[in-house]
Amino acid sequence: MKKYTGVWLDHRKAFIVSIAGEKETDTIIESNAEGHFRLSGGSRSPTPYGPQEVASERKIEERRKHQLRRYYEEIIRAIKDAEKIVIFGPGEAKTELQREIEKKKGLSGNIVGIERADKMTDKEIRAKVKNFFLQ
Repeated sequence: MKKYTGVWLDHRKAFIVSIAGEKETDTIIESNAEGHFRLSGGSRSPTPYGPQEVASERKIEERRKHQLRRYYEEIIRAIKDAEKIVIFGPGEAKTELQREIEKKKGLSGNIVGIERADKMTDKEIRAKVKNFFLQ
């Protein structure tokens, strides 16, 4: 039986709708990734005109990247048995997920669409996935 999957995502959560025959399942995955923020101030070097300390900002950004990578891996585990996949959502998360999927051997050819979509309710996401695959 063919399984079609739609993924709406941003950097906070993913809403996954899978359709297999008459059966429809929903899954929500939270990212738990820290938000973007900028540290104010910084520590100065003891020497005049020396460099400011920015290592902590880099560490925070690296930690966020690792958190998002784990989030994408969790989404990929949830959709690994889909025959066709459509990804949609606001921002860059959809293209970042696409790049992670393309690194996997079995899934990269299963993506049939990537679309831009604003914030959507759960019902709107389900309807969009149904309309995409069952037209």
